[in-house]
Amino acid sequence: MNEPFPEPLPVDPLPTFASWYEQAQRERVQRNPNAMVLATADAAGNPSARVVLCKQLAIESGYLVFHTNYGSRKGQELQTRPRAAAVFHWDALNRQVRIEGPVCRSPSEESDAYFATRPLESRIGAWASHQSEPLASRAQLQTQVAEVVKKLGIAPDSLTANIPRPPHWGGLRLWIETIELWVEGAHRVHERARWHRELKPTDEFSYSAGSWHATRLNP
Repeated sequence: MNEPFPEPLPVDPLPTFASWYEQAQRERVQRNPNAMVLATADAAGNPSARVVLCKQLAIESGYLVFHTNYGSRKGQELQTRPRAAAVFHWDALNRQVRIEGPVCRSPSEESDAYFATRPLESRIGAWASHQSEPLASRAQLQTQVAEVVKKLGIAPDSLTANIPRPPHWGGLRLWIETIELWVEGAHRVHERARWHRELKPTDEFSYSAGSWHATRLNP
């Protein structure tokens, strides 16, 4: 079992979060240790949730990055209501992290750089899939893929190809405004603590942060 949180609580929770995240990655405690549940809401406040992969944890700046089709349901919801909540759960480590905060797009050059590292098939798929839109059949999707291959001039036997990032696809930054750390305890007497800080936008990609305020929570 994990050790209880120290008393007083750490002033900054992000180094602890980073340590947990790095351990989950290092020990491969599950197939996708960077998986997180991402929750958004539409204009009417109706919530939706799905699992996405965290592709960057920028602890010093205070945000994490995931990627998506901007026209997808989550992309459209975040355009309308640019806030989200996320949950990491590492069952093998008896730990959970909950995050809330504003969301903005990553700079284009960062999205370009990440897109270039993806496997060829994944890059083709990003062009071919009209994510979250209705699909008549699997054959229709295969036709869309074939059309993209033809349009981009990709040779059938090509293992690599210089495919540009589609303008409708890229990174999103979830800035950490509130974070809760949870550690499983014996007899369901868990350790829970929440930290909150004020964020103020500095430009279209970034926020400046105030001091953290920590609170222990009943399990």
